[in-house]
Amino acid sequence: MAKSGDMDVKFNRRTMDGILRSPQIVAETRAIAEAGLSTIRSTAPVDSGEYRDGFVLERREARYRTVWRAVGRDAKTLLIESKLGIIARAFKAVRRRG
Repeated sequence: MAKSGDMDVKFNRRTMDGILRSPQIVAETRAIAEAGLSTIRSTAPVDSGEYRDGFVLERREARYRTVWRAVGRDAKTLLIESKLGIIARAFKAVRRRG
């Protein structure tokens, strides 16, 4: 319970769990993840195209909500990400755009 002045605020965990798992929130988080994936693909270096085309979104059920992960399937993903930070920069750009 949080207090703010003369007002008591009680957080209802069950209600919030329902909201965070609602289809609208899942769809919104997927849209954000797809924007990040689009940014990854547009900024990824292209040699053979395998690195750029190897990214997919994976859905994962976390404790309180559904999360989306951008996963690189190419063998060079870890090496390129460690040198260039393509994935991290893409999601920072999405966050800045709002």
